[in-house]
Amino acid sequence: MSYDSDDDALFEIADDDVPAVRVAAGRSKVFRRYDPDQSFLMPPSLDDWLPQDHTARFIAEVVDGLLDLSVVYDSYVEASGGPPYDPTMMLKLLLYAYSTGVTSSREMERRCHVDVAFRWLSANSAPDYRSIARFRRRHLTALDDLFIQVLVLCSEAGLVKLGRVALDGTKLRASASRHKAMSYGRLGPKIGQLEVEVAAILAEAEATDLAEDAEFGADKRGDEVPPELARRESRLAKLRAAKEAIENEAKQKAAKKAADKATKNGGDEAAIAEAAQVAAANATPADKTQRNFTDPEARMMKTVDGFCYAYNAQAVVDEYSQVVLAAEVTDQAGDVAQLLPMIAAATENLGDAGIGGAPKVILADAGYCSEDNLQEIADAEVNALVATGRIRRNERVPDTPRGRIPNDATRRERMARRLRTKPGRTDYARRKAIVEPAFGQMKVRQHAGHLRLRGIVGAKGEWTLHVICHNLRKLANATNAAVAVPQGAS
Repeated sequence: MSYDSDDDALFEIADDDVPAVRVAAGRSKVFRRYDPDQSFLMPPSLDDWLPQDHTARFIAEVVDGLLDLSVVYDSYVEASGGPPYDPTMMLKLLLYAYSTGVTSSREMERRCHVDVAFRWLSANSAPDYRSIARFRRRHLTALDDLFIQVLVLCSEAGLVKLGRVALDGTKLRASASRHKAMSYGRLGPKIGQLEVEVAAILAEAEATDLAEDAEFGADKRGDEVPPELARRESRLAKLRAAKEAIENEAKQKAAKKAADKATKNGGDEAAIAEAAQVAAANATPADKTQRNFTDPEARMMKTVDGFCYAYNAQAVVDEYSQVVLAAEVTDQAGDVAQLLPMIAAATENLGDAGIGGAPKVILADAGYCSEDNLQEIADAEVNALVATGRIRRNERVPDTPRGRIPNDATRRERMARRLRTKPGRTDYARRKAIVEPAFGQMKVRQHAGHLRLRGIVGAKGEWTLHVICHNLRKLANATNAAVAVPQGAS
C-alpha cells in the first residue's frame, strides 16, 4: 500500500491478482474499476452496445423487411470480378450516413471503425471508401424505385393526407470551384495563346532532336514528350471542348426559342424546322457565358453564399407531415419551367405508390408564374395557387375581390383575384410553413446543401437519396410516437 501524507490525496490498494482500486484518502470512497486492458471472457456483441430505439435499428428494419431490393441485386447478375459487399449492408450504411449528415465516403469508412452504429450496420466489415463511392454511383437509377417504396410506407403510416401540398426550389452547391472556370470571351484568346506556346515547344523540341542527331547519331528515339508540352496540350483540349460545348448550348437554346415562336405563330412542321435551323446557325454565345472544368454541367446560380456553381433542386411536399411527394434537379436557375413537370411527377409518383386522389390545392410562389403556366394548369383543371408577384399598373385586381370576374380578364388577373379572396389567402399563407422546413431539415440535418457527386445525373441521384432519408426520418418519428402512446390512449 502506498499513500500520500495529504488527507485529500488518492492512494492505491494493491493486490497480486486484482488491479489497483483507487480510493479517496480520508473519505472512504471506492471508485468503480477502470482497467483499459480488461479482457473479455466471452466475445462481445455489438448488439448489446446499440440502444434498442436507435435510428440505425430502424433503418436496418426498413431495409431488411420492408423494401424490395431486387432492382439493386439484378444489376449484379452479369457482374464479373471478386465478390462485392452485400448490397443490403451497403444500402443500410448509405441511408443511415445520409440521414445523419455524413455524405463523404471517406468519412463513412472512418465511422465504420470508430462509430458503434456504423459498425453495427456493417457487422464489423468496414468497407473501404472506394467501394462505398462506387456503390453510391452505381445504383443512382435504383433510387427512384426506392423513393416510391418509401413513399408507400409513409402513406401506409398515415403521413400522406393530400390536403395542401407546396412546390418550391432550392439551390444545391455543386462540387465545383468558381476558380476552375472560364468565360466564352476568354476561351478564344486563351486557346490562341496555348496554340502558339505548343507550336513553339514543338519547334524547340524538333531543333533539339536535329542537334542531338548530328551530335550523337540518328539512333536516339527522340520521341519523348516534354512535360510542359503534355500539360499545355491537355489544357488546350479542355479549352476547346469547353468552347464547343458553350457554342452547342447556345445553338440549342436559339433553336428551341425559334421553334416555340414559330409554333405559336401557327407555322407547319417545315416552317418550324427551318426557323430552328436558321436560329441555330446564327447563334452566338455571350462573352460572359462560363463553363466549369470540374463539373461542366453545373451552372452559376445565386445562393445564400453569393453566386456559385450549383443545381436547382425541386420538391413537392405534403402539408400533414412534410413528406416529399416528388423531387427533381435541373441545371436551370429559374423555377418557371418546372411547374408543370413537377405537378406531373407528383401525380405519377402518387399513382405508382397506389395513393388515390389528388391534392386539395397545390401552392407555388411567384417564380413559377407565367401566362403559359397559368393557362396550362387551367386547361388541365389542376387546382393550384401560384403567386403572381407585383400587380402591374394596367391589371384589374381589387384588394378585396367581389362580384363577377370580367370575361376578358387574363389568367394572371384571375389568379391574382383568387389569391386575394379569403380562402386563397388562407391556403397560400401555409406555403412557406410546408416546404421551407423540409429544405431546412435536409440542409441542416443531412448536409444536403452541398453535393458530393458531379454531373446532372449524380446531382439528381444524390438529391433523391437525401429525399429518401428525409422521408425515412419522418416515418421513424411517426413510428416512435405511435410506440410512445399507450394502448387505448387517444
